[in-house]
Amino acid sequence: LFGLVVNNLVKSMSTQSGKNVNIEVKDGVAVVRIDQPDSKVNVLSQSLMSEFEQIFNRVFEDPNISSAVLISAKPGCFIAGADVNMLNAAGTAEKVAEISSVGQAMIQKLEDCPKPIVAAIMGSCLGGGLEVALGCHYRVAVKDPKTILGAPEVMLGLLPGGGGTQRLPKLVGLPDSLDMMLTGKNIRADKAKKMGLVDMLVSPLGPGLAEPAPNTLRYLEEVSVQVARDLANKKLKVDRSRKWTSMPGLMYKITTETGFGQNYVFKKARETVMKKSLGLYPAPLKILDVAKVGVEKGGAEGYQAESQGFGELGGSSESKALMSLFFGQTECKKNRFGKPKKDIKTVAVLGAGLMGAGIGHVSLEKGYNVILKDNFEQGLIRGQDQIYKGL
Repeated sequence: LFGLVVNNLVKSMSTQSGKNVNIEVKDGVAVVRIDQPDSKVNVLSQSLMSEFEQIFNRVFEDPNISSAVLISAKPGCFIAGADVNMLNAAGTAEKVAEISSVGQAMIQKLEDCPKPIVAAIMGSCLGGGLEVALGCHYRVAVKDPKTILGAPEVMLGLLPGGGGTQRLPKLVGLPDSLDMMLTGKNIRADKAKKMGLVDMLVSPLGPGLAEPAPNTLRYLEEVSVQVARDLANKKLKVDRSRKWTSMPGLMYKITTETGFGQNYVFKKARETVMKKSLGLYPAPLKILDVAKVGVEKGGAEGYQAESQGFGELGGSSESKALMSLFFGQTECKKNRFGKPKKDIKTVAVLGAGLMGAGIGHVSLEKGYNVILKDNFEQGLIRGQDQIYKGL
């Protein structure tokens, strides 16, 4: 009876569940799974951040936990960004800035943890989700077209408000970080690895006893748990130093760590922004200003400038208009016709021109088989080439 009580006590201590997050300890490695109910994606809401704090307090304080893995229970999404509704509810610039400060503090706590934390990324890792991953000590991602990393805040008239404007330049260099933040474009896992945004790639698995996506997610977790264990045991050491002797290292040193290189990059970036926007959108210019503060004056002032800039942009008419557009687009994507009577596995596209090839490309990325037809063989070849280049 005593043995049964002890076993049950140990089992209850090794698992802990909340509404959005649960934790399971595997031989000293805490696997923290994010799974927001009744949603296809995970977003950084106030309730999720509150649970994060409770879970990671345990990770920090429990002597039986040596490292942690942060992973989503949803195969298609790590964290898709922050909950935009929080900004609408905030009202004033001061309240919006406070949201940024709270997010910064939470992610800083991850970064300051003496125990290694590994971000296991499958699916979309965007906005606040990317900033959470940046706060972790190591990043493992699935090499798959559906795994994307990005900082799309500029598309909502905002800037990355969870420390992204400060951590990205240090990690990938000034040119690549500004390109990500000013365009909002998505970065695929293989490119993210080359940039230094991701430390390790795992290949997706095919079907087995389960569908490919759940299989791959389990494999990602297994690999990440071993990585976390190796980091804790000092078997794996992270060296992100750039050497002058390599061309990538030389370019990083010049553009990110020298005054004249930094000035040149900021000057060219500002010229590009003004040429494309005519100065009509405040977000790209504010991103440049905030990143420059961090580069020139250091983290403390950079984070303060980031939260203040986030608050200013969150209350701007441009941001409110872009958010309204975002909500409209989201509403239009909803299926109002119910579930199809038959599963659609193949899409046929007539015409292999720019539009047809684009439809074919998007359909392939969604997992459909694609039949591409055109009246002319040369047109068909061009369409195929366009699709292959985009994959």
